[in-house]
Amino acid sequence: MTNTTTALTVAAAVAGAVSAAAVLAPVDAVAQDMEKCYGISLAGENDCANAAGTHSCAGQSTTDYDGGEWKLVPAGTCAAESGSLEPFEGVNPAFAS
Repeated sequence: MTNTTTALTVAAAVAGAVSAAAVLAPVDAVAQDMEKCYGISLAGENDCANAAGTHSCAGQSTTDYDGGEWKLVPAGTCAAESGSLEPFEGVNPAFAS
């Protein structure tokens, strides 16, 4: 390799690392400002695995407002959504008809 090729390779690697850090930093910041809110998701609209461990993926809930299913919400807003920061049994009474 020539000195020019080596310098360009190093410069490209550094630029790639800086770009990746710039892209990932906002994602981490957003994730830190979110919290799991149980009992607010509609069937099929949960964000990930449920508390009971009966499924492990988003979108697999089968009951509206199930206390074991969660969605990510901005930190500090779960109570305003009528949810709970802890899983609970049954359906969220705030949404019971």
